[in-house]
Amino acid sequence: MPGQGPDERMSSRQMIHAGEKSYECMEHDKHFHHAAHLTRHQTSHTRERPHQCTECEESFTQKSHLCQHQKIHTVKQPYQCTECEGSFNQSSHLYRHQRIHTGERPHQCTECERSFIHRTNLYRHQKIHTGERPYQCTECDRSFTRSSILIQHQKIHTGERPYQCIECQRSFSQSASLYRHQTIHTGVRPYQCTECSKSFSKKSCLYQHQKIHTGERPYQCTECEKSFTRSSHLFQHQRSHTGERPYQCTECEKSFTRSSHLYQHQKSHNGK
Repeated sequence: MPGQGPDERMSSRQMIHAGEKSYECMEHDKHFHHAAHLTRHQTSHTRERPHQCTECEESFTQKSHLCQHQKIHTVKQPYQCTECEGSFNQSSHLYRHQRIHTGERPHQCTECERSFIHRTNLYRHQKIHTGERPYQCTECDRSFTRSSILIQHQKIHTGERPYQCIECQRSFSQSASLYRHQTIHTGVRPYQCTECSKSFSKKSCLYQHQKIHTGERPYQCTECEKSFTRSSHLFQHQRSHTGERPYQCTECEKSFTRSSHLYQHQKSHNGK
């Protein structure tokens, strides 16, 4: 590298040739030079198959295996879907694909009522119930159920933000985050409530709104019988029991349980 002396360059290479391997697999007595190599190896333990084919939805543990598989789609595809333009080289692939149109979801979770089109999706979902989070960040203590989520998380540490908004130049680490952000500029609100005419830019906002219609209040205070639709509302309420008043006025010594209460109070100083 420019700016490095020969001794520095040699020491960098010698680390590899000396056999230094800092990433260790907890299942086997194997070590790896790079975190990415460890992550790829661990898929053999977890059966995680993060690389999915867009043509037939088969998934693979390694990207190279996916590339090899995709070659079958460049040859004749005699099995064609009658609902869309999809075609396949095997009848079993066509059958699996057609579940998208029929709504068939044969793989059901034994812990809850959710069901899935593909077995691999069910397996990923079940980690929610087992608590299995095999993919751990080497920079912090966070761990994840899927290698793809770990890769996205690691961009926080590297500062990588490859997805940029053409309207305001803001950049994001995930394409989904960019898409959600762009609804600010486009005004698109694709998630509409079936009970009323309100629509939302985020699915999570629609989900929170729908609790108004269903009456669902899953977040209950352990000190009293009050319950809330959002965890943040419960958190704010609990301050009435703990006495915590984190929002303090810079003009006087008064403090408040909510930022909105502090804002209203500060108007009294601005008006003097």
